[in-house]
Amino acid sequence: MSMKMEYNVSMKKFLVWFLILLSLIALLLRFSNQLAEIFFGVKQTSGISILSDPTEATVFLDGKEVGKTPFDSKDLDVKEYLIRLEKNRAFWQGKVKLNAGTVVVITRDIASDSASSAGEILTLDRGKGVTIISNPSDAGVEIDGRIIGKTPITADVNTGEHTILVSHTNYLNRSIKIDLPVNFNLTVSVDLALSEADLEAIETPAITQTPEVIVKQTPTGFLRVRDKASLSGKEIAQVKPGDSLVLLEELEGWDRVRLSNGTEGFVSSSYVEKKNP
Repeated sequence: MSMKMEYNVSMKKFLVWFLILLSLIALLLRFSNQLAEIFFGVKQTSGISILSDPTEATVFLDGKEVGKTPFDSKDLDVKEYLIRLEKNRAFWQGKVKLNAGTVVVITRDIASDSASSAGEILTLDRGKGVTIISNPSDAGVEIDGRIIGKTPITADVNTGEHTILVSHTNYLNRSIKIDLPVNFNLTVSVDLALSEADLEAIETPAITQTPEVIVKQTPTGFLRVRDKASLSGKEIAQVKPGDSLVLLEELEGWDRVRLSNGTEGFVSSSYVEKKNP
């Protein structure tokens, strides 16, 4: 009998230590970047890849010349950069935020005027699916030949390779090939170029970054994120004043947003304001 009791006690101890070990592994997987930087001095980095037409455009990061297109760098600080491409009289400029452990891909057809310039910025972040925003907005979106809707829009698509077509009246269509990794959301920011017949009639500014909103002060000191655009929606998260949220869709009285951890939900538009580019 005593041997059986000792065996049961040993098994319980084993199960307790096993559960503790699983919890530690989960924490390491979730916070590995932060822990590596804190305990081992390993700095979080990100990367950027830039293609342009014409090629061999001069690349500037925060005003510093760093090379020519095609340009690749995989050891950049995790922050927002001001990027400028120049060749002869053609140019493009925009702000791009780099996320830890990912590579931002920029493809640009640069021109001497913004209306003739086109391109896209592909940014990965934790989450799922694909988010497409465009300039001009309200552009039609097709994924793999299937009509999805109008920009800005988030689509739940499987991981792997896809083709996105963005179109708008009086603008040239833009076809983009993507490869969506597991457990990531890909944000596609698209600039469309005017068709030749409309170049002189309309001017359009270039997209500079993914639209964001800032949480304002609230009576409770936090803002609830709900699973639907209603006060009856279930609370799925809380955000604090000053937090930046990715804006996915604007509804009447509500904004659909994505948090830094990839969670998507709805917040009251009364307590957020658009971040100035």
